[in-house]
Amino acid sequence: MASVNRFIQFNNETINTKMLHQMEMLAGALADAPYLKVTTRQLIEFRPSESSVSVSVFWRHRPKQIERNGYLSDIYLLGAGYWRHFSIRAWTKFKKASTELPNLKEQLLLCAEEFRLIEKISKERPGTADAFSVRESIYRDYHRDRYKQNKQKGFLADAFLNAAFLQLRGEEVPGSDGFKPLFFLWSGIFDAKSTRDCAIVVENMLPRLEYMLEEDMVHSYYTFGEAVENIPPFRYHEGIESEQRDQEEEIETIEEWFQSWHRETEISEAPAMEFELERGDSSYAEGGREEEGTGEIQQTAKGDSRGDHQEDNDAADRQTEKAAKQASGKFGSANNQVVYTEKRIQVQQDQRGNIEDWRRKQAPYVRALLRELKKRMTQRRQDVRHNLNAGRLSRNLLPLVIEERPKPFYRKTAPSKELDAVFCLLIDGSASMIDKLDETKQAVLLFHDVLRGLNVPHDIVMFYEDAYEASDAAQPNYFEWMHKLEDGNRDHAQEIVSMEAHEDNRDGFAIRWMTDRVNKRTEKHRFMLVFSDGEPSAYNYAENGVIDTANAVSEAKKQGIEVLHLFLSSEPTTEEQAAFYRMMYGNKSVSADSLEHFVEQTLRLLKRTLHLVIQSG
Repeated sequence: MASVNRFIQFNNETINTKMLHQMEMLAGALADAPYLKVTTRQLIEFRPSESSVSVSVFWRHRPKQIERNGYLSDIYLLGAGYWRHFSIRAWTKFKKASTELPNLKEQLLLCAEEFRLIEKISKERPGTADAFSVRESIYRDYHRDRYKQNKQKGFLADAFLNAAFLQLRGEEVPGSDGFKPLFFLWSGIFDAKSTRDCAIVVENMLPRLEYMLEEDMVHSYYTFGEAVENIPPFRYHEGIESEQRDQEEEIETIEEWFQSWHRETEISEAPAMEFELERGDSSYAEGGREEEGTGEIQQTAKGDSRGDHQEDNDAADRQTEKAAKQASGKFGSANNQVVYTEKRIQVQQDQRGNIEDWRRKQAPYVRALLRELKKRMTQRRQDVRHNLNAGRLSRNLLPLVIEERPKPFYRKTAPSKELDAVFCLLIDGSASMIDKLDETKQAVLLFHDVLRGLNVPHDIVMFYEDAYEASDAAQPNYFEWMHKLEDGNRDHAQEIVSMEAHEDNRDGFAIRWMTDRVNKRTEKHRFMLVFSDGEPSAYNYAENGVIDTANAVSEAKKQGIEVLHLFLSSEPTTEEQAAFYRMMYGNKSVSADSLEHFVEQTLRLLKRTLHLVIQSG
């Protein structure tokens, strides 16, 4: 797991996950492509193999209003402009023509297309005017400054692009007299109606540019992203005639380019199902291949009888944990290649001494909390509230006659004897937890004992990713159960003290996985607690891991699950760290300033949430 405290302060960029999520939703809506992801890169660009478009980090470290409008203008250009109104065919043909100034040639066309598309979007969608106005103002200042610097350094190709940008905005650029004949040709962009029209204007300028300029551009102001030639092969159905197979699928728009990659991704995301269909595995259908035999039983069924049947549960767990499951897009696009296994944690022996010692220390806190909560539950059942504006009509109707504003109603609360709540505890099992294991075990044991004392069903599970086996094709993840909702009130202290640190952590995936499990419960109050000591870190899960985790938390809250986060740290928490976790978990993130405070903060979290459950009855 990567720490929030990176060693280079100026490199310690944090992502506004809420804003990026909003941009992703907007881009998907504009492009009518729900699968579309939004990332940040140096310049706006297209990455269809990742199903993503990138907004520019150019807008960072500016006033909030400018930053937001800048990102919005990027999304408008990408989702409402380039997506359907940029010609891939014209771009491919344009790039094939040889020239001594390839960088300047391509960036001039993209500069022209940006101008054309902004004009087009502004007319079709007047609501985009404010964002584009901010964009134009900031970029004008930027290109003025860059023009002066490039002229001084002798980067004439770069200076020409800066001047060309300003010329389209009606600005006369001082010291650009030598470019005036070219600007006359460049003004043809005002009449351009398509990518091909812009390409013709740039091609007409190239011979003079090659004569005037000795060197190509040094810097990049525009980029396109992945090469258009990078298109997945079209998958033909077996019934297609051979002559039809020779006809290549022609891509005209960026939308079609992305869709071809999206189809390829959907096909490749079901390797397990394809494997089973090709093998004819008897676990999926009767009558599999003879050499496969009868097939091994994958699952066992349990009746709905009352009581704790731990042996049956364990037997079922041992059967199901043998086969890993494919995420296949079910738990967020950032986790498409995850393969996960659910299993019971392996119990370590000779841990009774630690358990007895920890429980002896925690006993006063557990007894006090249980006594307080049960007292509140009893009061909640017995208290009658009088003088209310609504409720049951009291037998004493005298206030109707003698009082100016009578309140003749009363209400007697009568909640169920048991708390209508379910708790799930997710524990980060990454390598960085190794120095915090004892304190974490004590906190989890407290969590377990309090909820057992109140007969509240709860899950306790540790999650981690195997960093050594992770690859582009598959990222193995594991969930190790210490206590399951189905286990009832059984004591699993031995399992809790058997926790060990592993490698990486994929927090967003774990939260989505647990959300899917909790959604099957019928309790009124549902809580998910996440114990973690740093930011998400796994294979291909750096910047997008933070965004994925924030989105997973948001999705869980929308489904009525309250997500709480406890940041485990061996040092006092900095304001930067606190802000980082608030960005992912909102105001439901708290921190323990030292190892000694883990148990105290866990007790405080439990006390606060259980009080809310009792109060709302």
